[in-house]
Amino acid sequence: MANLTTTYMGLALKNPIVPSASPLSKRVSGIRQMEDAGAAAITMYSLFEEQIDIEALIQHNFLEQVTFMSAEATSYFPKAADFSRGPDGYLDLIRQAKEAVDVPIIGSLNGVTTGGWTRYAKLIEEAGADALELNVYLIPTRTSLTSDGVENTYLEILREVKAQVKIPVAMKLSPFFSALPNMATRLDRAGAAALVLFNRFYQPDLDLEELSVVPSLVLSNSNEMRLPLRWIAILYGHVNCSLALTTGVHTPDDAVKAVMAGASIANVASVLLEGGPGKITELVDGFAAWMEEHEYDSVEIMKGSLSQQSCPEPAAFERANYMKVLGSWK
Repeated sequence: MANLTTTYMGLALKNPIVPSASPLSKRVSGIRQMEDAGAAAITMYSLFEEQIDIEALIQHNFLEQVTFMSAEATSYFPKAADFSRGPDGYLDLIRQAKEAVDVPIIGSLNGVTTGGWTRYAKLIEEAGADALELNVYLIPTRTSLTSDGVENTYLEILREVKAQVKIPVAMKLSPFFSALPNMATRLDRAGAAALVLFNRFYQPDLDLEELSVVPSLVLSNSNEMRLPLRWIAILYGHVNCSLALTTGVHTPDDAVKAVMAGASIANVASVLLEGGPGKITELVDGFAAWMEEHEYDSVEIMKGSLSQQSCPEPAAFERANYMKVLGSWK
């Protein structure tokens, strides 16, 4: 029988399938369902910086006061009630989850500054989380903000949190860095236990009748995994930390591709929101069946076997394939 075990951030996992942050982990019952279906670990839904910082209430009051001045502008911001349960409830849920399941629990913090992160990173650790994922949702809209400024924000958050906790810390990145391998290396050296590729930015739409911004949740599909797949294949062997692929994993073949590129785990969310936690069983069983059919004894043997570390010049490899793809259209 194929050995599906893998190591992620120093945690021994029974297989590479890990649910990423989603509403499915907002209740202990959902967390139990995912474990029962075969999840190797659970990444909790994200605790947002706005829930931590009392300034969020000040911001809310300010927005309410200026509604009469610019009704359209306020539609960019969520109502205070739209945020999920507060920090205390989040910590209680982690404690309950640790008592209810045997798989590792990974906390998730979502924000852009170091303010509330450091304190709650420590509290999440004390609540029993086995690891922590930092989801830096930074959209550089100010023209004065440089690329160095963006990168330094990530590094500062990581260093501040690392100074407060002993559990492993993962950084969830966006794909928009101008020199991703350099940034990945700097985060690796700063102590990141894993890099999660990539944060999926939800794009709003515009309602021309109401003159408002409309939040739009569009679930992923398998085609979207090509971007993180490419970068994991490039980064594998060049960083010491674990790599996790998130976005677009819907089938057993998708999970296999993630590992073959160099990922220690394949994160899943959209497929579970569409089909329920039982989809995890299909992914794990399908992954094992692929390994047996192709005579792979272990995940560790598979990992990185299709990465670009054996290619002396990945950029030339990428350009050659780019020309090949363009030339393939009939």
